[in-house]
Amino acid sequence: MATSLRPMLVDDLLHFNAVNLDTWTETFDMSFYFNYLTRWPECCAVAEAADGSIAGYIIGKVEGANEDWHGYVSAISVAPEFRRTGVANRLMEYLEEVSQRVHDCYFVDLFVRPTNTSAVAFYESLGYVVYRTVTGYYSGEEDCYVWQEDAHDMRKPLERDKQRA
Repeated sequence: MATSLRPMLVDDLLHFNAVNLDTWTETFDMSFYFNYLTRWPECCAVAEAADGSIAGYIIGKVEGANEDWHGYVSAISVAPEFRRTGVANRLMEYLEEVSQRVHDCYFVDLFVRPTNTSAVAFYESLGYVVYRTVTGYYSGEEDCYVWQEDAHDMRKPLERDKQRA
């Protein structure tokens, strides 16, 4: 299935709900997405299918200081029918490229549930490693039940990191 990457537009926020319909994808309120699109528009992209539908998206930012200056994957999601077609790989490469070439970052960082073993394996295949585990990173309340789940903080060094393995 052919897709093309392009910058995310505000109008896309009204059309990617179908991409978010899985248990692993965090869905945020509109102010979250608006904040990213206004502060880091170059770090937000969509993969568009030939019919104009959204096959996937990535929302990122840059943050930190000195050797901690890095790109951050805030959200990435791919529609079920486009999984295992290379869309997620291309979206990750896009943010890594922006982080390296535009912002001169040291690394790219993301958080993922350790129980999402497919995602952990995918990120490892791209060169990410578990830097640390953050206890209780994910939390919520559902049916009067309060839950917490840990997160792997995964990182991939970029060219600027002279200490990368």
